[in-house]
Amino acid sequence: MPINTVRDRKGRPRFEFEFSRRLDGRRVRCRKLLPATWNRTQADAFDRQESGRLYAQASGVQARDWLIDDAIARYVDERAPELKTGREIASELAALAPYWQGRPLSALHAVCAAITRDFRGVIAPATLMNRLRYLISASRWGWERHRMGEHDPGAGIPMPTVKNARHVYPKRALMLQIARACPRRNVRAAIRVAFYSGMRRGEILRAIEGDDAFVLEDTKNGERRLVPIHPKIRCCAGYEWPSKYVLGYWFRKARAAVGRSDVHFHDLRHGTASALLAAGVDRRIVGKILGHKSAASTNRYEHLALETAREALGRIGSRATASTSSPPGRARKKPTSPREAPAGGEPTSSGLQSNKRA
Repeated sequence: MPINTVRDRKGRPRFEFEFSRRLDGRRVRCRKLLPATWNRTQADAFDRQESGRLYAQASGVQARDWLIDDAIARYVDERAPELKTGREIASELAALAPYWQGRPLSALHAVCAAITRDFRGVIAPATLMNRLRYLISASRWGWERHRMGEHDPGAGIPMPTVKNARHVYPKRALMLQIARACPRRNVRAAIRVAFYSGMRRGEILRAIEGDDAFVLEDTKNGERRLVPIHPKIRCCAGYEWPSKYVLGYWFRKARAAVGRSDVHFHDLRHGTASALLAAGVDRRIVGKILGHKSAASTNRYEHLALETAREALGRIGSRATASTSSPPGRARKKPTSPREAPAGGEPTSSGLQSNKRA
């Protein structure tokens, strides 16, 4: 079969494989644009291998082995447009084309292994894992929806280990310091809303404000969510939120002004979870407030709940605990004036009235 030389969209010369034969009374056609880095020797080798495969399939000697190209083409046309990050996914898949172009679905394991080998240490493990997942999802789309192959092509493919969990939990005092250091009012309001609601940055920018709750029609997990409006952020209502770039710029300036460049805007959400758990809120409720779809996402804060329980248990036997309990057989002396009230307590109304009469 001939290998043609064509021009791509940028005017660069590329090799193109073309197959057109009549076999067993029917026309079999195939045309593929080969990777830009291939030379004539590689193109000719692909021509011999692919032509032999097409002859074998057309004559019934070999069952059709679908290509990764076929699955990705269907995925990009059918599934990607329905996703919020569809364009990004299509771009990432196109960047990996030299690895999967012209390769059968049965070679997906080898393709992923080559990608992992070449990119490990070059890009972040989370980025590498996302690229592999895009490729596996596209291949599985062809297998599940279009019967491309008999077995799951993505089964058993190892993924890189990702350890990027952050353990920064800003307290309310730090949040207020950062907010006060920001000169932009709408950014200050967004910082406070993030801490008192637990919403992500994108959720804040597109939230619809109701009478007593923020309405999120489109969330990360795809479910509609209502977030109650805390009394302390009712004053933040009515602001026109900045773009994510403006918000990020002024937040970075504010955190640097207070000497906490390690704090990210998303960490305010972690501060929400920390404050809720410190207040004794059940983890299931915390997960519901934060919009976690599974308990596994909330379990990352398990150590915070353990610290709160440890502090509570540590109060047993302390002086503060002993002072609130009466010795056996002896009644506690009732306070007769505000000065005799227990430390940290407030005087009773009867005590205030007795002092007024005196």
